[in-house]
Amino acid sequence: MALALPEWTVLALLREEPRHGFAIAALTAAGGALGRVWSVPRPMVYRALGRLEEAELIRPLTVESGPGPQRTVYDLTETGRACVDEWLHQPAEHVRQLRSHLLVKLALLHRRALDPTGLLTAQRAVLARVVAATGADRGDGFDAVLLAWRHTNASAALRFVDDLVAGATP
Repeated sequence: MALALPEWTVLALLREEPRHGFAIAALTAAGGALGRVWSVPRPMVYRALGRLEEAELIRPLTVESGPGPQRTVYDLTETGRACVDEWLHQPAEHVRQLRSHLLVKLALLHRRALDPTGLLTAQRAVLARVVAATGADRGDGFDAVLLAWRHTNASAALRFVDDLVAGATP
């Protein structure tokens, strides 16, 4: 099953610790710790939990929550743990995904105090290929404008990744 960014985000948050859907939704809300990078609306969080459970990447656990009703928290399966650990180190394949995929992964790695160097090195390789490809072929007419746009964006993204690798930004 191919997962979208909301599912991966939920899976990665569960990699930190078992949580209930409401806690995940709070983290991914617009004002939440992760939502300030990329937000996932509450209905999408619950949809993601259902898809992840169906894919057997997470499992529900019922826990006592005091005098009220029992709560369902979710925990990763071994397969879910392996999948999310691999995903966290895969680069975004398209420059347009950097704003969402790369920044979310960097935020998630930071939350767990994990070194992002492997991800950044892989991302740099992808971006270097894009910069080389868009710089080599300038096209004619509007194609030239489009290629210049892509080249400029990819070059800026490459500088951003290089700065992160060099430790120029926290």
